[in-house]
Amino acid sequence: MAETTSQPPAGLSRAEEEAAYYHEAGLNASWTGARLAAGGLTFLFGCFFFAFFYLKSLNSHHLWYNSAVPGPKVWLGALIMAFIVVSALVQWAALQRIKAGHKGIWIQGATVALVLGLAAVGLQVYQLTDLGFWPGSSGFASVFVGFYPVFLTIVFCAMVWLEILIMRCRAIPEISFVEQPPTYAEAFSVQRFQAALSGFTLVWNYLAVVAILFWIMFYLVK
Repeated sequence: MAETTSQPPAGLSRAEEEAAYYHEAGLNASWTGARLAAGGLTFLFGCFFFAFFYLKSLNSHHLWYNSAVPGPKVWLGALIMAFIVVSALVQWAALQRIKAGHKGIWIQGATVALVLGLAAVGLQVYQLTDLGFWPGSSGFASVFVGFYPVFLTIVFCAMVWLEILIMRCRAIPEISFVEQPPTYAEAFSVQRFQAALSGFTLVWNYLAVVAILFWIMFYLVK
């Protein structure tokens, strides 16, 4: 799934050359932006990772985790994590089909991934309204209640991004994923979609890894 264009042929007008230049800049921005997003999110989630193990190691006044207070439901946390991971896997598998020109299969797979991601968001909201502890009751509770609202917001934003990609894909002819479109404008549109899809896949797969990591921390290590 190419994300760059070849050099425009000689003889193009100034407007066409400028369009090609900004198109290449847009593709590079998608590539760079997705990786900067993953890096920025690493710093964000790293704060919770550090707080978790720092407070756990200190265990000041033995208030890191109160075993007498009901903890978060393990089955609910596992379901949230599983929905996100399966969503990422389904989208990645469907992505391999659109690279072969099967747009419809990707749309179906992306729709399934979207539903699973939104279900994970809904379960996270339910989880936060049904906790057996209040945020300041322990160090564990503070990190847990701090992390999940941030994480569910980012997951929801990723699902909005996926919905936008699905709607953009519907407007692109399926043949454009197999053969070079007849005009530069159509070719640019396909390549910008491909770049955005590659960026989304990187970020969504990254969030799936984060979901696994923090599930282990909150439900197994605590």
